[in-house]
Amino acid sequence: MLGANVCWGLMSPVAKLVFASGVIAPIIMVDFRIAGAAILFWLTSLFTPKEHVPAIDKLRLFGAGMIGILLNQGCFIIGVSYTSPGEASLVTTTMPMWVMLLAWLFLKEPITLKKAGGIVFGAAGALILVLGGKGSIAGGDNPALGDFIVLMAQLSYALYLTLYRNFIKKYSLVTLMKWMFLSASIVGLPATISFIKTTDWSAITVEEWLGVGYIVFFATFVAYICIMIGQKNLRPTIVGMYNYVQPIVATIVGVILGMDHFSIPKVFAVILIFTGVYLVTMSKAASATTQSIKQ
Repeated sequence: MLGANVCWGLMSPVAKLVFASGVIAPIIMVDFRIAGAAILFWLTSLFTPKEHVPAIDKLRLFGAGMIGILLNQGCFIIGVSYTSPGEASLVTTTMPMWVMLLAWLFLKEPITLKKAGGIVFGAAGALILVLGGKGSIAGGDNPALGDFIVLMAQLSYALYLTLYRNFIKKYSLVTLMKWMFLSASIVGLPATISFIKTTDWSAITVEEWLGVGYIVFFATFVAYICIMIGQKNLRPTIVGMYNYVQPIVATIVGVILGMDHFSIPKVFAVILIFTGVYLVTMSKAASATTQSIKQ
């Protein structure tokens, strides 16, 4: 779990470095991530037990790929390009609160007083980051817009976890990921063909290619494998608590690289978000699904 969340925490500053020259557009990075991970998971499936997936389940996995992969990862990468690495990772910590809220709306799961308080605290912290980002100089052209788009990424994944909470238990992670990433690639790549044609591929530096490689291999492929191993060996509450590693790593690296800075409103937002997530994850009625927080 530590390995997975460190990988995700480093993804934000690495993505900012890749976008710095303007050669690789955020939407191209989304293509790299979903297509690259699809190839890696399909290759991995050659060495794992075969699982038969009926046509109706493939259709369900297609929908899951749209919500849980294409929309989630697309919004995150695009959002990072507008905001700072630290703020983007902080917004990701709101995941369990949105899962709780959506589970209440769609699955009629009860929201305890502790859960409700956590949602209020976390939402307030996220709003401070989004609304306060207008005057930020923390490494983003439009921090408020970036934070909002990253928030949409968390909502899309929360929706995926809520709608598919029982279905995703039916297959192994490799089977789920290979079909979901393939579905996202089939839809995403044709939609971005114009960006692919206009990209000056010869201008991409070795450092930028290394950054792309890190995001595809470590922050996507390896991170999901680590999550699979961690969830099998740790209690759900401990799994959720490891999510706090992401903003710590992203903010420290962002400050070191000069892409981020600390401010009083941001510190206050951090306290609110962490308090909210803590209240939600510590709730006695918290379900295992809401603890399984993934980027």
